[in-house]
Amino acid sequence: MQSAQAGIARPHCDIFCRVIDNFGDIGVCWRLARQLSAEYGWQVRLWVDDLQVFARLRPALDPQKDRQTVDGIVIAHWRCDAAQALGHEALADVVIEAFGCDLPEDYLSAMAQRTKRPVWINLEYLSAEAWVADFHLQPSPHPRHALLKTFFFPGLLPGTGGVLQERTLNRDRRHFLQASDQTGPTGLWSALGMAAPPPDATRISLFGYENRALPALLGAWREGAEAIVCVVPESRISNDVARFLGRAAFPAGTVVQAGQLTVQSVPFMDGALYDRLLWACELNFVRGEDSFVRAQWARRPLVWHIYPQADAAHLPKLDAALTCYGAGLAHEAQAAQTTFWHAWNAGDARALDWPGYWQHGAALHTRAGDWAEQLTRLGDLAGNLAEFAENQLK
Repeated sequence: MQSAQAGIARPHCDIFCRVIDNFGDIGVCWRLARQLSAEYGWQVRLWVDDLQVFARLRPALDPQKDRQTVDGIVIAHWRCDAAQALGHEALADVVIEAFGCDLPEDYLSAMAQRTKRPVWINLEYLSAEAWVADFHLQPSPHPRHALLKTFFFPGLLPGTGGVLQERTLNRDRRHFLQASDQTGPTGLWSALGMAAPPPDATRISLFGYENRALPALLGAWREGAEAIVCVVPESRISNDVARFLGRAAFPAGTVVQAGQLTVQSVPFMDGALYDRLLWACELNFVRGEDSFVRAQWARRPLVWHIYPQADAAHLPKLDAALTCYGAGLAHEAQAAQTTFWHAWNAGDARALDWPGYWQHGAALHTRAGDWAEQLTRLGDLAGNLAEFAENQLK
């Protein structure tokens, strides 16, 4: 869909986001806001409760300001006082409640008093589980107000909302990989403050949560047969890397060589630069939802550290993703990938068989490209959401 439906040329949209999983929640909301604005002409206002975290993703943002406009999107500080959420501003045509964050009561009341009710969407977390398609686009009446909320599920299977993919993403990736100047990998390494990896080294990005299995992984790379350059954006896993290297900390700019392994710490980066890092590496360790999706579009093998939940509630989601992502692989490669992902998520150093996993690297690379093509056929999350909402506004 290229533009807004007739009758609502530029819908006004409010997106509400609470920062829970570090950068994952705001990362998804920010990408969605930018797409709805830039590609579909929507007027977007993004309410965020933690501007300090947001500013790390978008450095142009001033976390001291309650209201500002960045990239054509109004950014509003969503404070604990619900009365501040609306003030004297106009109510939106489309209201997106991200990840069950619960809208302010005064905002709900204003929605209920409006003659033409806004389209209210509850944007859920990504899941590849089969049940998601049954609940996607299902309505839910509010228990007290005359309002109807619709559940919108991102997913990896037909019948879901798909995942975010900008229209130019594939083109940008191809141009980056083909460029020999500063617009390509050469410029990336320079922007990250590091030397270009040797051409015969395997490039790996490492972004994840704390992990007890990390020493076993880094040790396997150090003692392995091939040279490996591991690029570590500053994150929760950085302290684990520091301990393995016998250091008190591992700040950006630090580079350590041990055996066959070179470990390079780089600054935490915005989404555009992180995409380029994923494209430039031959294997990407990612965490949460946003980086998981971006790694899939990179068409490179990946290892996902899913956000851990109580009572291992995350493991069925991990298995569902493995079923989708691993389909089409030969049995041995699929089994090796499943074993490796599970060992990484469990922090099980004994089960983390790096040689057994990476011997299938070529097959994993081919599957990554095929999977991206398959995922594209689901349609883009922003486009699917815009089409649904604008049809409701007619």
